[in-house]
Amino acid sequence: MRTIGIIGGMSWESSAQYYTIINRAVRERLGAPHSAKILMHSLDFGEVERLQHAREWEALGRMIGESARSLQAGGADLLIIATNTMHKLAPEVEAACDLPLLHIADPTAEAIKLQGFTKVGLLGTAFTMERDFYRGRLEDRHGLEVLIPRHADRVEVHRIIYEELVNGSAREESREIYRAVIARLVDRGAEAVILGCTEIMLLVGQEDSEIPLFDTTGLHALAAVDAALV
Repeated sequence: MRTIGIIGGMSWESSAQYYTIINRAVRERLGAPHSAKILMHSLDFGEVERLQHAREWEALGRMIGESARSLQAGGADLLIIATNTMHKLAPEVEAACDLPLLHIADPTAEAIKLQGFTKVGLLGTAFTMERDFYRGRLEDRHGLEVLIPRHADRVEVHRIIYEELVNGSAREESREIYRAVIARLVDRGAEAVILGCTEIMLLVGQEDSEIPLFDTTGLHALAAVDAALV
C-alpha cells in the first residue's frame, strides 16, 4: 500500500470527510482491521481564505508548495489537494516536488463520462466556477460542456460556502437555495451537476436534485484509494 499525502485544512470540515472515506474504503477492500497509510498537512484556513479573497495567489502557491514538499519529506508516495479551489495552484504543487498529483477534476470527469453525460452544471466557490483552471480542464481534457449558475446564484453559492459550510453549518434555508440553483441549471439543459466544492456534500445530496449529482469529495477520495492500492 502506498502512502497518500493530503494537503488539507481547506477547510478541515471536508478534510475530515476525506480521512473517513479513504479509511472506510481501504477497510472494505482489504478487510478489517486494515486502514489507509495517510500523511496530512493541514493548513490554517483562516489564512488561506484571507489570501484567496485578497487575490494573493503567489503567496498561496508558496504555501501549498511548501506543504507538498513536507509531505514528500515525510514519506508520501502520491499527493491530493483536499479542495477544489486550490487546484488553481496544482502547477505550483507539481513543480514543488516529485510526487504524482491526483487532480480532483479528473476522477469527477471520468465518472460523469462513464454514465454518458456531456453537459454538466458546476457548483463551487466563485474562483472554481468563474476561473478557467477548473472548467477549462473539464472542457479541454474531457470534452464536457460546463454550465455555471447565473451571477446572482454564483454569489449565493459562494457566500454559503465561506460563511456557513467551512464553519460546519448546514442551514435548511441554504439547502433550499442550492436546490433552486440546481433546478435552474436543469432548466438550462444540465444533465448532471458537479458539487465542485468539497464542503457542498455537507449540505446537499442526491435527494435534493432531480438529476445526478457528482460529489468531488467522495470521487477524489476513492480515486486516491485506487492509486494507493495499485
